[in-house]
Amino acid sequence: MANAQLQKSVVLLKPDALQRGLVGNIISRFEKKGLKLMALKMMYLNQEMLEKWYEHHKEKPFFADLTSFMTSGPIVAMLWEGLECIAAVRKLCGVTTGYEAEAGSIRGDFSMSQQHNVIHASDSPETAKKEQELIFDKDEVFDYDKGEYLWVYSLEERN
Repeated sequence: MANAQLQKSVVLLKPDALQRGLVGNIISRFEKKGLKLMALKMMYLNQEMLEKWYEHHKEKPFFADLTSFMTSGPIVAMLWEGLECIAAVRKLCGVTTGYEAEAGSIRGDFSMSQQHNVIHASDSPETAKKEQELIFDKDEVFDYDKGEYLWVYSLEERN
């Protein structure tokens, strides 16, 4: 694991996660994994932001339904950090469609839908950077020493 890279991943808890009271349970899973929370806020997404966020879906027939859903209520936005964080977060989330997601994953445990699947996570370092810039101002991201890393990563992995 000497080649593991420290990465950041943006995670959004979608309006259905808030409505269903799943926020604390979901955050707990990332904390228990050993990831470092660097930013957290509750907010409403707007159409302009979603057009940038989902630009790869803009021409697809479900785009209007997707943006309508994502603006239907507030979301919780988070920025997590860890070694190979993007892959780790996506594994915790499970596959996109809830009824296909693995038991034990967030979607596998809490969703049955493709769109109402409670969570979004960055899929690459480039996407994470773009999403971080869309959601968080620089003064909303906190870097700090996480003493727990002594117990999460080996000495070799921390260097």
